Amino acid sequence: MFRERVGQGRHCIGFLLATLAAGLLSGCGLPYYGQAIGGEFGIMGAERPIGRVLADPATAPAVKERLRYVLRVRSFARTRLGLALHGDYRDYADLHRPYVVWNVFAAPRFGLTLKRWCFPFAGCVAYRGYFSKSAAERYARGLERKGYDVFVGGVPAFATLGYLRDPVLSTFLGYPRTTIAHIIFHELAHDLIYVPNATTFDESFADAVAAVGVRRFLKYEGTPAERAAYRRRRARHKAVVALMAACRARLARVYADPSLTPAQRLGAKRAAYRALRRGFRALTRRWRGSHGYGAFFRGRFNNATLGAYMSYEDLVPAFRRLLALENGDLPAFFRAVRWYGRIPAPLRDRELKSRRGLVERPRTLGRARGCCGLPGSRQGLVGLERPRHPRGVENRPHNQA
Repeated sequence: MFRERVGQGRHCIGFLLATLAAGLLSGCGLPYYGQAIGGEFGIMGAERPIGRVLADPATAPAVKERLRYVLRVRSFARTRLGLALHGDYRDYADLHRPYVVWNVFAAPRFGLTLKRWCFPFAGCVAYRGYFSKSAAERYARGLERKGYDVFVGGVPAFATLGYLRDPVLSTFLGYPRTTIAHIIFHELAHDLIYVPNATTFDESFADAVAAVGVRRFLKYEGTPAERAAYRRRRARHKAVVALMAACRARLARVYADPSLTPAQRLGAKRAAYRALRRGFRALTRRWRGSHGYGAFFRGRFNNATLGAYMSYEDLVPAFRRLLALENGDLPAFFRAVRWYGRIPAPLRDRELKSRRGLVERPRTLGRARGCCGLPGSRQGLVGLERPRHPRGVENRPHNQA
């Protein structure tokens, strides 16, 4: 155990020094990277091996039950889903706060494309994470003054994608059991495949893997009540996503209409978000009881909020179809996803969304000429290039996972 700890400590120091050097080279400055380093050290200082936590008489029985559940989820991920563990989720860290990170999202006032932040090694992502809520809100206010719509979302889990051993965090251990499994499968999917500069591709892939992982895990050890509750939550999640997709389509038409004045665009934007809330209230009247979306819909809605949520969803249907074409065979599915990850984004996303493109994948894309990153190219290798900065995840209502 001591040797493993020393090994991770050396790995962490190398990781943090590389992160600090990247900040200096990129011009992002010491304060931002300094808080990232401090946050990582804070988590490492709170980590305890799960075995010791379970053996400690002072540990609450509820915490022990959830940690035993995590160990079963972890084992299932490796043996039944083919996800690499890299030493993740063997330790537990009680952070004594509701979230581990707060992510800042931003979008133009009359646009739906999320602002991206780029880092050496990590590529570009559609959020900027802070270990301090006040620091995230301060940065968000600066973006607001520049005219952006902004959203600050608390994040219960993040991954370092193989560069550090990620622990189980108290910030998500209290969620419903299926949500814990969803988060772990989601993060481990990122460990397996990550495409730089492709937030929606990466998040949609991980979410698709997490959903199928939870369904298979529930068949393996879930109760009939758990399986029924999970189907109900997924159906509600699908209904909310459909509402948001309709709102986004409506806003896209508004923002693309050259005949509208700024005042008219603003009025149409507000009307679209009012309609979204009305649609949600109509859903809740049919659902009855707790559903997990109340706090989310009580918050302020804008282009950044919508973009943050939908960045996890846009390509999920395409990945589900791709898995179905591989007859549910996850190793074959992973090979296909790697194949898509090697081609340029515009062609990749168009073909993923096209049912015909999925079916005729080798023939259609194999003929593409002058296309960097196609199979055989040394560019865009998936599963080998991983970000060297922590990435925040799961910015949605988590009990809907």
